[in-house]
Amino acid sequence: MLELKKICILALALLVAGCGGRQTEELLGSAMVSAPVTEIAGNHSIFIATTRKRSDDPSKVFDRERSATLNYARANVTVPGTHETGQIERRSRGKSNDPAKYFMTSDVVGYDTAPKFSSALSADIAARGGRVMVFVHGYNTGFDAAVYRVTQIAHDSGYPGTPVLFSWASGAKTRDYVYDRESASAARDQLEVTLR
Repeated sequence: MLELKKICILALALLVAGCGGRQTEELLGSAMVSAPVTEIAGNHSIFIATTRKRSDDPSKVFDRERSATLNYARANVTVPGTHETGQIERRSRGKSNDPAKYFMTSDVVGYDTAPKFSSALSADIAARGGRVMVFVHGYNTGFDAAVYRVTQIAHDSGYPGTPVLFSWASGAKTRDYVYDRESASAARDQLEVTLR
């Protein structure tokens, strides 16, 4: 009887946890709510080199699938005025795109060639005193989560240089460990190209 009670309590806890708002996987939501500048803690341009394929869903930008070539972009991300150090305040499904409350990406600019990306990146690095930070995410990481994590690190540390995200094609699910391991291995050469 005690064992059945434990199982019921566990099942109820899982059910309640599942009812909580899930974070959206969207990087670009629908129109952002306007917010006064005083309610935004920071704006960050994140340069991106990725082995992910472009997503069929424009709000996700890049997905979990591997691309045969490197793709390049720059995301402009705002940090909310309510931000707490070490946290990433994310919008849940059904919530407004409010930059005063959540990390939000205002736009993503794609670069169709490596030279165009390199030129834009070099100009930004020069404008920021020649400093650059390259962030490579770990396993079980969606593209949106990687963009917001590098933004959070750059913001919380007060990093004055150019933040660059190298994002390999993670499945973003615990059960995709083998896929992630193979994707990370397959991305090594592209990471080397990016670092040059």
